[in-house]
Amino acid sequence: MEGHVQNVIIGAGFGGYVAAIRLRQLGREVTLVEKELLGGVCLNVGCIPSKTLVRAARLMKQIQRAGDLGIETAQPRVDLQKLQAWKTSVVDKLRSGVAYLCKGNGVNLVYGEAIFQAPRQIQIKTKDRPRIITADNVIIAAGSRPVELPSFKFDGQFVITTTEALSLAEIPGNFVIIGGGVSGLELGTAYARFGSHVTVIEMLDQLLPGVDVELVRVVERSLRRLGVETHVRARAKGVKDGKVTAELADGKEIEVPADKVMVAVGRRPNSDQIGLETTGIKTDESGFIQVNAHMQTNVPGIYAVGDVVGMPMLAHKASKQGIVAAEVISGLASAADFKAMPSGIWTEPEIATVGLTEAEAKSKGYEPIVGKFPFAALGRAVAVGETDGFVKVVADKKSEQILGVHMVGADATDLISEVALAIEMGATLKDVAVTVHPHPTLPESLMEAAEAAKGKAIHILKSP
Repeated sequence: MEGHVQNVIIGAGFGGYVAAIRLRQLGREVTLVEKELLGGVCLNVGCIPSKTLVRAARLMKQIQRAGDLGIETAQPRVDLQKLQAWKTSVVDKLRSGVAYLCKGNGVNLVYGEAIFQAPRQIQIKTKDRPRIITADNVIIAAGSRPVELPSFKFDGQFVITTTEALSLAEIPGNFVIIGGGVSGLELGTAYARFGSHVTVIEMLDQLLPGVDVELVRVVERSLRRLGVETHVRARAKGVKDGKVTAELADGKEIEVPADKVMVAVGRRPNSDQIGLETTGIKTDESGFIQVNAHMQTNVPGIYAVGDVVGMPMLAHKASKQGIVAAEVISGLASAADFKAMPSGIWTEPEIATVGLTEAEAKSKGYEPIVGKFPFAALGRAVAVGETDGFVKVVADKKSEQILGVHMVGADATDLISEVALAIEMGATLKDVAVTVHPHPTLPESLMEAAEAAKGKAIHILKSP
């Protein structure tokens, strides 16, 4: 590995390993450098393990409600150690799959810490000894890490990140979560279902900041039913004697008992950990690397993908960007010009969005029309007892082109892919409405919402 190589990728998360495999498919040599574990944050301490816990919590809910269907069961109880063992087996299996794909495609995988010494010159610190290599091209896929608050220093035991929260050996009696964003509410919902008393403290004026407030209200009702205590416009100030102090919007100060405190107020890019200052690569004030649509930085031959280039921090976004970078390096006409970037939130119920909101559509000069269809009017949702939520379609009035879809309800994260494809292809309301959707299924809600935007939905009354 000494000397010169064609391509080096820093980080083997969803952006890095996908880029490596695509480069090999295109006949390029590639060295993939990973400091810790294949699969990065998402596979090891993010998306996959969190959804495993969320799935267990949802299953508990279904068992608890089985009596409504005439199925008598005992009150379910979670064995957290067995659940953690299952979660670990899932992660291990998927990580082994990534290793198998890298090996099968001829990726040169190196475990070590990559530090720039100069543009396209990298020192790799391995267990054996440091090595210096140069490369024709470098893809930075170094990922991100949790933001730490000055008054809540991480100790891994009492004040924890989502990483530790995913591996708890015991269910905390009082679980305080600072940050009412995606990670906070997903894990907060799961642990509330497992039996914790959960308190969420959010500094901004709503939970899930940036998400359509209509969708958030449905989740808020669910949290109240679960007994989750939430405080918005509240500032967490510190910890004393096992209690979290917070200042509310009216100036009142409260103390919340805590067995565990999880800080989930965002993530910061790892661009400050790879010697970037030696390269001349431009970053913004938050440390996110600046790239163009071809994932190129301002320094020739250096690319960046995934969390290090900014929001949204999504694994599927990183993968698409990794493919673009690999194809550009290989001389193909490729760009990150996708119109639809879907996202999912595994709360109870789930939230999924893609494209523009009504307000965003107006700000871009469209005259939007909106169609909504409630799950309560959907045969499948009623049959399975999942009637909370709705689908909202936003379209351009003149062309009827679909601009965005926003939904909250059962399996919303699975439903969103259909309309992501519709937006990417420039589909109209008619395209979705005339497509026959099988009955009884949840995707019928998409067809009905498209019809509702034109005042033609069959299974709800037309708005006056």
